[in-house]
Amino acid sequence: MPATSPAIEDYLKTVYAHTEWQPDPITPKVLADRLGVAPSSVTEMVKKMAAAGLVSHVPYGAVRLTDAGLARALAVVRRHRLIETWLVQEMGYGWDEVHDEAEVLEHAISDRLLEAIDVRLGRPVRDPHGDAIPAADGTLVSEPAVRLDEAPVGHTGRVIRISDRDPAMLRELEEAGVGPGSELAVDAADAASVAVAVAGYTRAIARDAAASIWVTA
Repeated sequence: MPATSPAIEDYLKTVYAHTEWQPDPITPKVLADRLGVAPSSVTEMVKKMAAAGLVSHVPYGAVRLTDAGLARALAVVRRHRLIETWLVQEMGYGWDEVHDEAEVLEHAISDRLLEAIDVRLGRPVRDPHGDAIPAADGTLVSEPAVRLDEAPVGHTGRVIRISDRDPAMLRELEEAGVGPGSELAVDAADAASVAVAVAGYTRAIARDAAASIWVTA
């Protein structure tokens, strides 16, 4: 299997995404769950990736990207997030509709087309969900952030990013006026929800949705 196959790119991107917003490395079980494949498939693929120098791994232990693996993962992430941005800004897609399209297109477009998209969009640094878009050299802009469900009452901040894993949740947040760039303040919190003030209104955001929102620390 070549080191640039779509399957390897999906693995690298998933390993990277797991640690982008929290420090704990990904385990083979979580990797299997995220990719929707059998644990035995993950074991076999991780062995191939380790032999190619893309990840480091000991049996039953966490999977970590090597420097080479990180560089490759960032290149895939760059493709995915630029495509999402292009679909929203140029093709009329909603931010809740682009993830699956980008999953397919990221493996298909040429580097030349990707560069043209980047130039056309004015070299954006964040995608429609607020995730940082790596530059061609792998650098990206990051800000200190706190997850909304972990922010204390009284915390104020700007929404930096929202996980795109649940399209229905994205639509609900959009209806509530919450998106990247929104200024909000945590008014109250309980086991079920987090109440925030946003754009002059108080909104109750369910805990699972709040766990998908990052605001400035």
